[in-house]
Amino acid sequence: MQRVQQLRPLLPKGHVTYYKDQLLIVKGEKQFLFDSNGNKYLDFFGGIVTVSVGHCHPKVNAALTEQSKKLWHTTSIYHTEPIYEYAQKLLGKFPSKLNTVFFVNSGSEANDLALALARNYTGRFDVISMRNGYHGMTQTVLGATNLGNWKPVFPHGFNIFKSLNADPYRGIFGGSNCRDSPIQVKNRRCGCAPGVCEASDKYVEQFEEMLLHDFSHSSGPAAFLIESIQGVGGTVQYPHGYLKKSYEAVQKRGGIAIADEVQTGFGRLGSHFWGFESQDAIPDMVTMAKGIGNGFPLGAVVTTKEIADSFNKSLYFNTYGGNPLASVVGKAVLEVIEEEKLQENCAVVGDYFLKQLAALDEKAIGDVRGKGLMIGVELIDEQGKPLAAAKTAAIFEDTKNHGLLIGKGGIHGNVLRIKPPMCITKQDVDFAVDIIAKSIKQFK
Repeated sequence: MQRVQQLRPLLPKGHVTYYKDQLLIVKGEKQFLFDSNGNKYLDFFGGIVTVSVGHCHPKVNAALTEQSKKLWHTTSIYHTEPIYEYAQKLLGKFPSKLNTVFFVNSGSEANDLALALARNYTGRFDVISMRNGYHGMTQTVLGATNLGNWKPVFPHGFNIFKSLNADPYRGIFGGSNCRDSPIQVKNRRCGCAPGVCEASDKYVEQFEEMLLHDFSHSSGPAAFLIESIQGVGGTVQYPHGYLKKSYEAVQKRGGIAIADEVQTGFGRLGSHFWGFESQDAIPDMVTMAKGIGNGFPLGAVVTTKEIADSFNKSLYFNTYGGNPLASVVGKAVLEVIEEEKLQENCAVVGDYFLKQLAALDEKAIGDVRGKGLMIGVELIDEQGKPLAAAKTAAIFEDTKNHGLLIGKGGIHGNVLRIKPPMCITKQDVDFAVDIIAKSIKQFK
C-alpha cells in the first residue's frame, strides 16, 4: 500500500476514488472483492454497475483465454466469426425492428455514436436530455449529462435542451403509486383511476410544452436521449408510462428516441431484460455498456437498419469495437445470464432486498426505490431534507469498514446506490441490510 501512495501522484487528481483510506483491490470472486491487506468485501456496487455475472466468472474467463490463443485483433476491415456470432445472439434480445448493431468500447462512446447517428439520419442537430441524467464524459455527451458536479468549464454539448426530471419523489408531480417497484413513494397522495397515472400525464404535458416552445419554429429535435432509470442521479424511476409517451412525442415530430440502457440493461431489473420494456416503450435506438462485458471494455448501439444505413453517406470506423476478445466475452456473458437464471435472481432477490430496506428507520430514509438489483436509498435529515454530505460520507465510510462496498449519487450526494453483481443471495442481502442499518443509526 505504501508503494501505491508513492505512485498515486502519477495519476490525475480528477480521477474519482472512494474512501479516505483508499482500497487497493487485488482479487475478485463472484460477489466478493479482496484488498491488499487480505480483507474481504461484499461488493454491492459491481464496479459501478458493471460486474453483471460476478467477478472473474469461470465461463467468461475461459472464453477470453481460449480466444486469446487464436486471434486478438483485426479491426472491422476484416471479417471474424466472433463478432457475427455475438451480434446474432445480442440482437435476439431486442424487438424485431432493432436489428443492427455497432460495437464500441464504453457507454460514453455508445451515447456519443448514438447522437451522431441520430443527427446524421434526421439532418437535424438539436437533442433533448433530462435534468439529473447522466450519459457519459465525452465532449459531445457532456451536454446531455445534467449533474453539475460532472460539468467542466469548457464549452460542450451544443444544442442540447433539458427536459424536466420526471421524479415522483422530489419532483413537482408525484403520487403514492407512480413507480414500477414493490416500494412506492411515501407521504404523497395518489388519486389516479385504474390504468391512469396523473403524475405521468402532467410530466408529459411539461415535456410537450418544452417541445412546443423550443421546436415549434425549428425543424424539430434530432433525438431524445434518456436513461430508462437514472443511475448516477440516484436511481430515479419515472411514473408509469412516461417513457412510452415521451418517446412518442419526439417520434411524431420526426426525432429519434434513444434508450440509455448502460446501467439498466441485461436483466438487472428482473422483470424485463431492458428497462424500456418495463414501460411498454419501444425506442429507435438503444445504447449499452457496463454489464454487457462484465468489466471488459465493451459497448454497443443497437438500432434499425434504416438509421444505421444513414452512415453510408460517410465512412464510419472503430478500431477496437467488436474485436474478437470483446465479442467472445459479450457472448459468454449473455450465456451465463441465461444458464444461471440471473435475471430471475434479480427479480426474486431484488424484491426481497427492497422490502428489507423499506423496513429500516423511516426518519433517516426518505425514499427506497428501484427495481430488481438496481436500488437507491435516499437519506434525509429531521426536516426531510437531503442528508448533509458530511453525514452521508460518514455512513458511506462506515459500511466499507464493516465489509460492504456500495456507491453514492444523486444531485445532493445523499443517495446510497446499490447495484451488486446479479448472482447475490438473500443471505448477502441480510448482511448488507444489517450493516446499512447500523451505519445509519450511528452516524445519522
